[in-house]
Amino acid sequence: MPTLAEQRVNVPAARLLPANGTARPGLVKDRLPQMAQNGLTSWISGWSPNRLAPDLTRLPIVHNLRGFSLVEGVRAALSVSVMIALSEYFGLQVLREAALAALWTCLCDPGGPIRRRVPVLLSFALIGALLTGGFGLLRGLGPAIALPVGVLALFAASFARVYGQAVQQLGALLSFTIVLSLDTAMSFADAAATAGAFAFGALWATVLSLLIWRLYPYRATAQAVAEVYHALAALTGDLYMLVQSNEFGDVAWQTHARSRRSAVRQAIETARDTVLDMLRSRGAASLPASRSLIRLETADQIFAALIALSDVLERGTAAERAAAKRLLRRLRPLLAVLSGPTPAELERRHPRIRRSIDAMESEVIRLPATDVLRVIGYRLVDRLRIANNQVVPDHFMPDANVGERRLALRERLLRPLRTNLNWRSPTLRHALRAAVMAGPALAFTMFWFSPYDHWLTITIVATMQPFFALTYARALERIVGTALGGIVAAGVGLLCTTPLSIALAMFPLAMVAMAVRAVNFGLYMLALTPVVVLLVETGQPDAAEWRIALVRASLTIIGGVLAVAASFALWPSREPERLMAGAQEAIAAHGRYAGAVLGWLLDDVPEAAIDPARRDAGLATNTLEASISRALIEQGGGGRDLLEAVLVIDAALRRCAGGLTAMLLDPGIRVAMPAGSVRVWRDWFGAAMQALASGKTALPARPETEAAGSLGRLMRQIELMGEAMQRLAG
Repeated sequence: MPTLAEQRVNVPAARLLPANGTARPGLVKDRLPQMAQNGLTSWISGWSPNRLAPDLTRLPIVHNLRGFSLVEGVRAALSVSVMIALSEYFGLQVLREAALAALWTCLCDPGGPIRRRVPVLLSFALIGALLTGGFGLLRGLGPAIALPVGVLALFAASFARVYGQAVQQLGALLSFTIVLSLDTAMSFADAAATAGAFAFGALWATVLSLLIWRLYPYRATAQAVAEVYHALAALTGDLYMLVQSNEFGDVAWQTHARSRRSAVRQAIETARDTVLDMLRSRGAASLPASRSLIRLETADQIFAALIALSDVLERGTAAERAAAKRLLRRLRPLLAVLSGPTPAELERRHPRIRRSIDAMESEVIRLPATDVLRVIGYRLVDRLRIANNQVVPDHFMPDANVGERRLALRERLLRPLRTNLNWRSPTLRHALRAAVMAGPALAFTMFWFSPYDHWLTITIVATMQPFFALTYARALERIVGTALGGIVAAGVGLLCTTPLSIALAMFPLAMVAMAVRAVNFGLYMLALTPVVVLLVETGQPDAAEWRIALVRASLTIIGGVLAVAASFALWPSREPERLMAGAQEAIAAHGRYAGAVLGWLLDDVPEAAIDPARRDAGLATNTLEASISRALIEQGGGGRDLLEAVLVIDAALRRCAGGLTAMLLDPGIRVAMPAGSVRVWRDWFGAAMQALASGKTALPARPETEAAGSLGRLMRQIELMGEAMQRLAG
């Protein structure tokens, strides 16, 4: 199954579709007056299913300056440089293998608690050593045996991504190990020495990595939670700018919801995995881990309040917007300060944060007692105090089962295999593509061997991703980064002319490469290429750096082009073909959320059931929008009507989520909605959403009871989705 990152590739919503044409009539003309007639269909009109070339402006190429890590850089530099220095001092060229293993071990490190990192790092050291020696011996038996076994091993390494992000990275690095090990035939003594050097370098990097990380055992958890508050601050700032501009158009509000909410939900889910893993490792009695959990769950509730506030302000009066503007002006810097990753920073800023929260509460007190903004404001103030004080109030219970039973090892191994061993799995098709494309490249390496041909196979395997959009973006970043990095390597080679100077140059180069790894992939390739080129130079002293860089750049370009072509032509996962299934899953999730909220209003559903349903609905919408983004990049697999319908469904679901969240915080909702009316409409909503989720286009007949206020808005969004489905059926 796709990894979390692969499911959630997003581009800014404002760039989803260009506004360079007129709107098509029919689908949303009467049902979504502002959004359909102004922005959404004008976006859609610029999209042409006949265009096969991807739109480069929509590629998921991003940078994250907060991902810069000097600690990772220093660790990698020490790992590699020490091995190179030992190799030069003792004259043991086999230790170059140890240097490469040390570098890859640093790349393989998933971060986080030691309990999660040790199995991955030790597995890489052991399996990598066995593959290095084993495939070196296998190469001596000839291509007729080594080639099919190597292709099968590359398939298994690519398919390993079904077990999650950490194993995906492990499999990718083992793929590189397989390719390099098939370069030359080895005797048993050479294979044993090379395997031992690989294990030595990997274990050296593992020990160094764990010793350095032990100084910061909670760093990954604190940073993950800090990213959530950073995303919340960005969401608040965007909402403030929207209110300040007095924008009442549907397109602007949908742009805000799609681009900002997805980022917050993704940050929350990433942090949730990290925090729960830390809690299982350290135990619920661990104060820092428990504090991170409280901050995370508090952030999730702040997110819900901001969604409700957005729904109210979209149709709010001038007075409501003016009041909200004052709250948002204070809230954004508060959230930015709370994104401080360490408790020491928060403790130092505690008085300032407390004064700001008090000032925000004074603004809330001035609002009328029956105003929904007052309730939302109090919810925000209350959650901000929790985040600042790091305590759990009586009414707040983090939504996390820290002590839940882990699945048995057999089940953890077999369940992903059973799920993905079918032709509908993008991961299975990706692994087959990788194996099919790696076969000819490996054959070229074996029959037309030069010391650098393996870069062709490595580029193909490393560039190819389960989805075409990801492959295209990775190819561009790898090609551009490698070309520029080759120029840097040539310049360094002119200055560093001795093995000792090359070993010294390796330290800053490796440090920079690892430090920027999480910032941007292209920048990482730019910094990593000189390291790889100079590693080769230490083993090929007669080769010119410019020649190595030129050959590497040429093979990288060829490999990148082949990877993109294969992703387009060989069993591709066409996103337009998956759009409707994703839309139906999102409709079903929002149907459950609506049932939970309306059931709570009738006292049939406990309040504790609402947050999990809200979270599932948010995740389903994020997944749908990621699929939409990939479909827009591919631009060649589906009809215009399908994309138009799914975009309308996505917009309607965002409005449904906002309206449902606003109902929860409206103090007069139970008075305004009689129980009998709510019960009737709850049943209709459930039946209608279930029908749409199952692919039906006809909705149940409307109840005779009038749907006023929030119920009416929810009804109109459901009918809008029904009309979108009917157009596709017609």
